[in-house]
Amino acid sequence: MTYSLRIADIPTSERPRERLLTYGSKVLATAELIAILLGTGQGPGKLSAVGLGQYILQELGKHQREPLTVLRDVSAAELMQISGIGPAKATTILAAIELGKRVVQSRPGDRTMIDNPAVAAAALSQDLMWQTQERFAVVLLDVKNRFLGTQVITIGTATETLAPPREIFREVIRQGATRLIVAHNHPSGNLEPSNEDIELTRRLLVGAQVLSIPLLDHLILGDGNYQSLREITSLWIEYPQGD
Repeated sequence: MTYSLRIADIPTSERPRERLLTYGSKVLATAELIAILLGTGQGPGKLSAVGLGQYILQELGKHQREPLTVLRDVSAAELMQISGIGPAKATTILAAIELGKRVVQSRPGDRTMIDNPAVAAAALSQDLMWQTQERFAVVLLDVKNRFLGTQVITIGTATETLAPPREIFREVIRQGATRLIVAHNHPSGNLEPSNEDIELTRRLLVGAQVLSIPLLDHLILGDGNYQSLREITSLWIEYPQGD
């Protein structure tokens, strides 16, 4: 008789479910999160659920890419090629991935207040978060920072050449917005701003001062995360926006 190791066979203090309930999901390793979805293990050497989660990540890493990046776009057929993953486990993993994408990609409704970077990132995620090409976009706001919509300005490499301040502010004025947040994505998932990102932000802040259209932030998005340049640079102190 084949015995499939279960999460219940792991000591209580080490079980992913109990750790999640006690400490929250952020303390769990990726393999532990996958283990909760799997429920049971097996695969090569009758692995535990956590061991099988680690094995899945190891197999996905053979693509010479970050395993989470591969997992984001993996198919059921690709998952079922991994020993220990059948249709039930594959569909559970895919459903969780899709649910996560939909949560991140959910947009705020009309007149929603955009009052922090997380809300702005959610508004832009559908346009930017999972794209394989760099895109530059804006969140359009009214005088009370309420959401009016988003607009992709360029597709390609988001630099000052492809996203000139003139084009950005032209779109903002055309759509009747009085405040804005700009953003672009880094498909690599590395959210550190480049020198070009910093210089473009500086130019936009100067233009916003001249036009009296406050620029509230510049976000970098990628692989489910975001970075706020307002939070990590002193640019908004150097070029105050009166917001």
